[in-house]
Amino acid sequence: DNYAVGDDRLLMVASDRLSAFDVVMGELIPGKGELLTRMALFWFARLAQVVPNHLTGEDPQSVVAADERALVRGRSMLVKRLRPLPIEAVVRGYLAGSGWKEYQQSKSVCGVALPAGLKNASKLPEPIFTPATKAAIGDHDENITFEQAAALIGRELAERVRAISIDLYSQAAAYALSKGIVIADTKFEFGLDADGTLTLMDEVLTPDSSRYWPLESYAPGANPPSYDKQFVRDWLEAAQVGGAPWNKRAPAPALPPAVIDATAAKYREALVRLES
Repeated sequence: DNYAVGDDRLLMVASDRLSAFDVVMGELIPGKGELLTRMALFWFARLAQVVPNHLTGEDPQSVVAADERALVRGRSMLVKRLRPLPIEAVVRGYLAGSGWKEYQQSKSVCGVALPAGLKNASKLPEPIFTPATKAAIGDHDENITFEQAAALIGRELAERVRAISIDLYSQAAAYALSKGIVIADTKFEFGLDADGTLTLMDEVLTPDSSRYWPLESYAPGANPPSYDKQFVRDWLEAAQVGGAPWNKRAPAPALPPAVIDATAAKYREALVRLES
């Protein structure tokens, strides 16, 4: 949830809600907002030398009333207000999700040609930049080519976004691997400040915006167990609504307590590993 603070800042509060297939679930994941905020701040600090980010360094509790401080404590960021770029900067180091589906049809992802013979969850020869459009609420993001991204934001800026995104992913993936976590892919968002400086914004490298796989159970050929919301996606893919598969439109099927508890546990385990 975003709240304007004057004309130049936003208060971003991470709730315990969860979305999958661009639909917000009706149930909360306990503690999720605090876990994701802590993880995002971890990565912002670790990658600060790569690109400026949106953090102001100010305490979010300083801009809310005394009786609201508990509502934002540990789950919020006070950030610079930016002009967001109209693309999502997706970087893939492994073949999964929509990338795997596209590869099976064309041996490419978002116009990037890939070698023959890759499997689901195969590691790619090198990380690739596969941008997407930012969909309106209720719609689905759409994968686009680099050329389409360049047409939207300009070639020079698109090339900078591509280079920085791959650098961010590569550094984060190498660190995570040392902690026993495979970051298969991730989504970055960028904006421009008043001076036109490219700035990393929103969440970064959380299990909500990335695929996190435990290294010990990773093997190409199938979706590995995950620390991210792929666990929820997999359950939803198999869910039945009125005797038919869910159509991925609101409302979503009710998540059973076991799925909620397991998802919360996976988020916690990922953070513990990264901080160890």
